[in-house]
Amino acid sequence: MVNDERTFHELRTGFTASVSHELRTPLARILALLDNASLPDADVQGLIDQARAEVESAGELIDEILFLSELESGREVVALTPTEARPILDHVVDRLADAAARAGVTLRVDGETTVPLRPRMIRIVGENLAENAIRYSGHGSTFVFELAPSELTARDDGIGVGERDLVRLFERFYRSDAARTSRGTGLGLAIVKHIVSAAGGTVEARSTRGAGLEIRCSFSPA
Repeated sequence: MVNDERTFHELRTGFTASVSHELRTPLARILALLDNASLPDADVQGLIDQARAEVESAGELIDEILFLSELESGREVVALTPTEARPILDHVVDRLADAAARAGVTLRVDGETTVPLRPRMIRIVGENLAENAIRYSGHGSTFVFELAPSELTARDDGIGVGERDLVRLFERFYRSDAARTSRGTGLGLAIVKHIVSAAGGTVEARSTRGAGLEIRCSFSPA
């Protein structure tokens, strides 16, 4: 019991430290932008636009931290009755079409399946997987949701992930060196894993640098 309490305390302390660090970054950027706005000949409107983007980024981070906290506390229910995934993922692809086009990434859904998740949870899983590909797979890549019985696989043919980064892909706030310039929160794949695990499923990532990334979410047959 003492060891369990110590482990929980260490995890909570580490999570709090990570949250504090991640929130300081956009706040520091906002302060720097405001300072620059007072300089002679400053592009005030441009700096305001950049500051607004940083505020939105911080807001997204806070929303995801709160959502992950609700998942871990059990306040946000994950599993319900089996749900057809295809219509929900089709909607995700449609909603992210403009962002994907700007990044030069093609999105597609193939197949059919039912999974033991509420529709909202399927949407969140789908959005996080697709947004991860939009941010990191690279221009000219194709991202596909491949659906098979009790299985949802997200696969792209982009730049891939190195072995050192692959083993840490689902850690909270983890971003590879190549991804640190992105506005991603570093929580998307951690949320995916938590949702799937809470529904009794498993998540596995496979990749090699230059050969794309595959994330497979598998569930027990209904």
